[in-house]
Amino acid sequence: MPTTPRWLNAEERRAWLAYVEFSTHLSDHLNRQLRRDAGLTHADYTLLAHLSSLSDQTLTMSELAERLKITRSRLTHAVTRLQQAGYVDRCDDPANRRNQLASLTEEGRQLLERVAPGHVETVRQVIFDALTPDQVRQFAEIGEAINTALQRVDAGQDDQETLPWRRR
Repeated sequence: MPTTPRWLNAEERRAWLAYVEFSTHLSDHLNRQLRRDAGLTHADYTLLAHLSSLSDQTLTMSELAERLKITRSRLTHAVTRLQQAGYVDRCDDPANRRNQLASLTEEGRQLLERVAPGHVETVRQVIFDALTPDQVRQFAEIGEAINTALQRVDAGQDDQETLPWRRR
């Protein structure tokens, strides 16, 4: 039996369309900045930043795919590209031979140290300088609420293989 769609009201539609426009524009803006300054995509920068945030700067490929919310196949291509550039190493996990580990290299760490200040300044200019302190707090709360809802929906899925980062 078909149900009636819960259409967005005017204010919800305004919020949704603003999000779609700014997220697309922001993604493009950050990609252009990182390509210009480092020859990296924003996705590559995020991968390197995740590794750099860990005490041993190493993570299994499966864990990294889940954190980045990308398919393992896409992650493998990205890590291979970053490995060829000298920014990441990949090796078998001695604790579990079925896993591979991705590690940030010294060259990758140096790249992040060089590129991070410009990236953070870009983020500050296009996001935080445009918001009041109260809006920053609300922005964080909104992001956290949406992430919680997404995690709840994902956890309730019958087929966990439908989650992109679980697919091979």
